[in-house]
Amino acid sequence: MVSGNSDESVSGDSEESVSGGSDDLASKSSDELVVNVNSHTGEPETGFDPLLGWGCGHVNFEPLIQSTLFKSADDGSIINDLATNYSVSSDGKNWTVYIRDDVRFTDGENLTAEDVAFTFNTAIGSNSELDMSNLEKATAINNTAVEFKLKEPQSSFIWRLRYVGIVPEHAYKKETYGSNPIGSGPYKLVEWDKGQQAILELNENYYGKKPYFKKITMLFLDKDTALAAVKSGDLDIAEIEISHANQTVDGYKLVALPAARAQGLSFPMQNNTGKKSLQGDPIGNNVTADIAIRKALNIGIDRKNLLEGVIYGKGAVEYTGVDQRNFGNPEAKVNDSNPEEAKKILENAGWKDTDGDGIREKNGTKAEFKLYYSASDQTRQALSVAVSEQAKELGIKIDLVGASWDEIYANQYSSAVLYAYSSIDTFNLYQQYHSKEADDTYRNPGLYNNSVVDGYLETALKSTDQDQATKYWKLAAYDGNTGFGPAGDATWLWLVTIDYLYMADETLDMGTPQRNAGADVLGNIYEWKRVDTNSPTSK
Repeated sequence: MVSGNSDESVSGDSEESVSGGSDDLASKSSDELVVNVNSHTGEPETGFDPLLGWGCGHVNFEPLIQSTLFKSADDGSIINDLATNYSVSSDGKNWTVYIRDDVRFTDGENLTAEDVAFTFNTAIGSNSELDMSNLEKATAINNTAVEFKLKEPQSSFIWRLRYVGIVPEHAYKKETYGSNPIGSGPYKLVEWDKGQQAILELNENYYGKKPYFKKITMLFLDKDTALAAVKSGDLDIAEIEISHANQTVDGYKLVALPAARAQGLSFPMQNNTGKKSLQGDPIGNNVTADIAIRKALNIGIDRKNLLEGVIYGKGAVEYTGVDQRNFGNPEAKVNDSNPEEAKKILENAGWKDTDGDGIREKNGTKAEFKLYYSASDQTRQALSVAVSEQAKELGIKIDLVGASWDEIYANQYSSAVLYAYSSIDTFNLYQQYHSKEADDTYRNPGLYNNSVVDGYLETALKSTDQDQATKYWKLAAYDGNTGFGPAGDATWLWLVTIDYLYMADETLDMGTPQRNAGADVLGNIYEWKRVDTNSPTSK
């Protein structure tokens, strides 16, 4: 095996085919799996504790060791896991979830509604990235029913119920649980060598469909070292950088899993009047505050060119940030790659190049603004460069600034920023576009404020019916007149979504990946199996 602290790196631009295979994989059983998938199982600093972020928080994924009330179907819809049904009160503030009565933790104790209530009540006071701020209290009604009392109606609360793994009240201690977790999921942790690997083995008493793989060894390698391990045949599957999209390794296949991981430019929506944020950061930009600039960029930019030229076609063009989600609104899109139409928009709005320097101006203000991106992210840098080059053809000058996140956050209210958003949780739409969130957070960096959009977002959030909520999430993007999408206020310049890329052993059958959940590659581990183990190419 390859050590987790190796400094070996692999060039990303080679298309050379490299021989794989190893004695390590040849010697293990066909029902054992060796993985390195940072997006899913990057080593958790606080251990395998859902209340401290394992499986939920900033990144959501199947916790494997614990069960959740709900899980995701292949099409991305929510289906039952521990839950058998749920109901929502007419005021939207009380959710009642009914659970199975045949589930046991790996220590043999029954899982009851008391454990569910304990898990969520403990989550309220945790210091993790779990957002339980709207949950007032969870109460076990009986062994198989738990009531969640919310402070305010929240249709998106279903996503809180979806991803939080249930822990046992009788065996949970914050200081020790993460390194010795007891759960009811399909696997149990049997070994954790910090900084190196974790080993999971099948939970023979699991109530659901048992996975084919009885043992999973998770290695904690950086992506370049993981690719080197693939070339040595030490891994069944490894997540790789988009820059390695043209790599080939004998005995392995490249798997691209969509994730709706949208990349886009946030635009400051207010004019620069000298205002400062509570932290003293500048607010406003007289160029991006003009809707003509934002509209022209959305219409003039060639997204397909970015898709093919920057991310090797491993993704999709993106217009609203949520095109790939079931609450995305296709009516909010615009026809892009139309520089002539973009120029007309600029001309009609008074943006003209009167001095012949190639940059338009209006009332003495040049069509020029800064675009910040993470200096450590090569893909965002490449996208930023490509966008600036296309904008130049429209007469708009974009000055690129690679920076640390501290510097980016300090300038996000006065400059464009290349951000990435990929959450399936609809509450993120509320946070991103509601004027209430136009404060000192990165959720609504443009400080967008539209009362009509606010109304749609509030109606969606307060809805007790998911279909009705979806209707209003869509209207917030565009209602035929206004919205946050490019057909409306063009609040962002969304560019592309980027797939998660994996090198997988050819003998792995990964089933049907969950729709737009590429980061959660092991989320459908129940469908995985190894095939053709006696073929010449198998390990």
